[in-house]
Amino acid sequence: MPPPYRINTDRYRVTPNSGSTTANARNELSAATGRHKEKFDKWMVPHYNNYVGQVPVKFDENLKRKDQTMFKIVRKKELNAAVTLMDIEAPFIAKKAKAGQFIIFRIDEQGERVPLTIAGYDREKGTVTIIFQKVGFSTIALGNLNEGDYIRDFVGPLGKPTPVEGKKRVCVVGGGVGCAIALPSAAAFKEAGAEVDVVVGFRSKDIVILEDEFRAVADNMHLMTDDGSYGEQGFVTVKLQQLLESGRNYDEVLAIGPIPMMKFVCKTTEPFGVHTSVSLNPIMVDGTGMCGGCRVTVGGETKFACVDGPEFDGHKVDFAELMKRNSVYRDREAEVKENHACRMDAMGKALIK
Repeated sequence: MPPPYRINTDRYRVTPNSGSTTANARNELSAATGRHKEKFDKWMVPHYNNYVGQVPVKFDENLKRKDQTMFKIVRKKELNAAVTLMDIEAPFIAKKAKAGQFIIFRIDEQGERVPLTIAGYDREKGTVTIIFQKVGFSTIALGNLNEGDYIRDFVGPLGKPTPVEGKKRVCVVGGGVGCAIALPSAAAFKEAGAEVDVVVGFRSKDIVILEDEFRAVADNMHLMTDDGSYGEQGFVTVKLQQLLESGRNYDEVLAIGPIPMMKFVCKTTEPFGVHTSVSLNPIMVDGTGMCGGCRVTVGGETKFACVDGPEFDGHKVDFAELMKRNSVYRDREAEVKENHACRMDAMGKALIK
């Protein structure tokens, strides 16, 4: 009789066979570890070694990772009232990280898994830079930590890096906190020998971030604000349209920022026939292609942002579906943010009483 599961080598997931439940498949697989150790050594370990960037993954009889470590915050800088930069001590990740890839962090054992695109890395110091906006429960909790504090998990580098080779002239377009992701890609294009135009946009002067860093890597820098309080007034698409109409011939436009912004960047470039990539950040759970939570439709095909991306041909992305899926848990996130009660705070108040 065949087992109630099969190992899908394309997506590294365990799939129940006909007539079996997921729970049965999981239980049977756990019991069958010894029988399938050779398959796991061949398929699972190289996959995780490639993407996780940590010590070689080892499995015990319950298929759980051993020797988990915590990750130290070695630098913290507030870029504006809502956006924070942190350098995390993660030498194995720093050694392998490339522009365009991401990590997943978890503050503690009860924390949710949150993906953040890598904003920079220092291979010599062994640190990885993340920049995040404090908008949800987990990012607010992370923002409340300080230098010297530790977080439970920091997994990466995940996803495919930005393809930078063979480009002569590119335009990198960033919006808001998405500029944190755009910066390392702009630097990578420059290092690969491309001429780099940068267009970044913010609502107003008080939330501008990374201006000096962008100017250091850009051949031409254009800073836009919605209200005109700094740089030029207008959306990034206005400046991009002007550049394209002026005869700037780009091999690539890379857009990173809010979904509506990326959508309209693609609409701007489409009449000019300029290949346009977008970096997507859909709802994500495991980050290695097993859960399917980050699925997006690209060119009529289902893709997983965590392993097939996060960058895709923007002219083929179903943005309407992406926006709908990203809003599924919005009400629940607001509820958790409003009603969450800190366990440690409750314990402290109980002790005081």
